[in-house]
Amino acid sequence: MTGIGDLVLLTAAGALAGVVGTAGGITSLISYPALLVAGLPALAANVANIIAVVACWPGAALASRPELAGQRVRLCRWIPVAALGGAAGSLLLLSTPPGVFAHVVPILVAVGSLALLAQPRIAARLDRRGPLSGARGVILPLGLTAMSLYNGYFGAGAGVMILALLLISAEPNLPTANALKNMLIGAGALTSAAIFATAGTVDWPAVVPIGAGMFVGSVIGPRITRRLPAGLLRWLVALIGIVLAVQLWIDPNG
Repeated sequence: MTGIGDLVLLTAAGALAGVVGTAGGITSLISYPALLVAGLPALAANVANIIAVVACWPGAALASRPELAGQRVRLCRWIPVAALGGAAGSLLLLSTPPGVFAHVVPILVAVGSLALLAQPRIAARLDRRGPLSGARGVILPLGLTAMSLYNGYFGAGAGVMILALLLISAEPNLPTANALKNMLIGAGALTSAAIFATAGTVDWPAVVPIGAGMFVGSVIGPRITRRLPAGLLRWLVALIGIVLAVQLWIDPNG
């Protein structure tokens, strides 16, 4: 970071990223490139981005109280999985050469985006299979573990993948699934932040302004989700995911 211009850039980018991310989209589509523009190397930008997402957790929780009502049992069961997965992903990031997942990330993001579009058909097909739909009980914990690990390692696109997973396997109502997704992403980001902070790899002057912006944006995002038609929101989120997948395929470093 070089001065007041970067401070303004990161705060504004954080606010927009918080709106987009908690409304169902991909926070990193905005925040990660902004951190690179502010002069952070790719690895430092990735770490700062993951930590800043923690600020979306309380904001999204406050704004999503109607959707989160009655979800305590689910959250108590799923949050530990997300938190442990995020911690494992962060440890993997700190112990492996940067770029190991570079060629896999865009494929994962694209698959998550396409799965989001196909969710209504997938869910209907599982329902028609009757007893076989019990496979959902396996899909969710395995998928959440893998995606939370990825969230702790890189994070870009993890939200749209977890949203698609929840819609297919557990919660067909998009605003409710989105609220649950925000809580799971926040839990994983929190454990990741603790590990990165302990390792001393955090650029706090970059984290603070972009995190502050994300908190403001996260209060707005769930309210947008509540008001937009589910079909339109699904297409918007999926298109954002595909744009990010293409961007990461062209330039894995952002």
